[in-house]
Amino acid sequence: MDLTQAIQAPIFKQLSKIASEKKQRTFVIGGFVRDYLLGNTEAKDIDIVTEGSGIELATILAETYKPRPKVSYFKRFGTAMVNIKNCDIEFVGARKESYTPDSRKPFVENGTIEDDQKRRDFTINALAISLNEDDYGMLIDPFNGLNDLNNKIIRTPLDSDITYSDDPLRMIRAIRFATRLGFQIEEKSFEAIRRNAVRFDILSKERVADEFNKIMMTPQPGIGLKLLFEAGLLERFLPELTDLQGIEEIEGQKHKDNFFHTLEVVDNISQTTDNLWLRWAALLHDIGKARTKRFDKKIGWTFHSHEFVGSKMVVTIFKRLKLPLGDSLKYVQKLVQYSSRPISLITDDATDSALRRLLFDSGDDMEDLFLLCKADITTKNEKKQAQFKKNFEYVERKIKEVEEKDKIRNFQPPISGNDIMNTFEILEGKQIGIIKEAIKEAILEGVIKNEYKNSFDYMLELGKKLNLKQKN
Repeated sequence: MDLTQAIQAPIFKQLSKIASEKKQRTFVIGGFVRDYLLGNTEAKDIDIVTEGSGIELATILAETYKPRPKVSYFKRFGTAMVNIKNCDIEFVGARKESYTPDSRKPFVENGTIEDDQKRRDFTINALAISLNEDDYGMLIDPFNGLNDLNNKIIRTPLDSDITYSDDPLRMIRAIRFATRLGFQIEEKSFEAIRRNAVRFDILSKERVADEFNKIMMTPQPGIGLKLLFEAGLLERFLPELTDLQGIEEIEGQKHKDNFFHTLEVVDNISQTTDNLWLRWAALLHDIGKARTKRFDKKIGWTFHSHEFVGSKMVVTIFKRLKLPLGDSLKYVQKLVQYSSRPISLITDDATDSALRRLLFDSGDDMEDLFLLCKADITTKNEKKQAQFKKNFEYVERKIKEVEEKDKIRNFQPPISGNDIMNTFEILEGKQIGIIKEAIKEAILEGVIKNEYKNSFDYMLELGKKLNLKQKN
């Protein structure tokens, strides 16, 4: 198959000329070829493999451009990266690899294009296009990757057990590609993933999290989550999630399968946001239910305080997977902890005080919290679904009315510590904190308005109760 059209760009012509002068067989390989054949012609990353020094080839190519683009060298891996016209081009020498049982880091030797294609993870990623003058543009496809691409199949070039055992990261990559491309993993290949699931434990948590986040950012992450579960991989790094799977029945009363419900919630939220951490909040919103599940003969199954328990579990999960422990963690914790709060405000009996407290607690994340609540509606009954959404929209309107009236979101009490010290004969200490907290509570409860004069008068009353002496 001739793919000359795919490599018409001047950079490929230039590479071909340099490779010919160096007498190095050179090829475009991997994602660029796969994506081009799938109809994506807007490449941002190009992988070049050459039978010789990839670093030397990258250096020579960079020298032909003015101004000379920066070349990033990774000598330990024998690779180099050049950015030309906002496109990252990575160069590597063709190689063959061998592995030891206790590591996914291979022993590397120089090799041919055939050796290099054998070490690739999947047949659709082993596709290569020649940049050599004698067969420029020819597709090099020793493992029928084009056929797999057309049939939407994920398959390994060589024995799947060896491929996955050598580098277990390929197992989660198989699921990531299947999820992203809408492909099926070949049955033999999927069974090999199941057999080799224990090998997953040698991977660094950072690499697992990186691949998992890529699955989470696909249009329908639930597909990948289900495959990870069926393959026996999910329980190896997110057992809290797989613990939600299953339905118990006592005295004829059942609860829903909270694992598969969670997959639906993640897919729902993914239709409305590309915020990775909001998707994580959807993934973990019910994480505390396995630990709080109880059966009460009078009311059936209960999950009391699962949101609070779940928010604490988020920290453990983030630490284990080496996920960011700053604002991202706090954001996910907050949404998990408050994920059921809006439901309690649906009735007309909900007080302005309760609305103000939710507004104050959720702050700038209130809109995201309501996106999560709406995504949590997974009933297949269209009438119920419409009613639930209508209920949440009703609460949103009520909260906006309170916000416009009281200006509560992210508010700071109008009275500062300096105001208190300038009014009373006290220094910094516990009493200042008590007064500020009392003013904040009074505003949230609607006892006083969120403005300076009301707050100042209330502070004077508090001072009298606390027997504080005013300054002259």
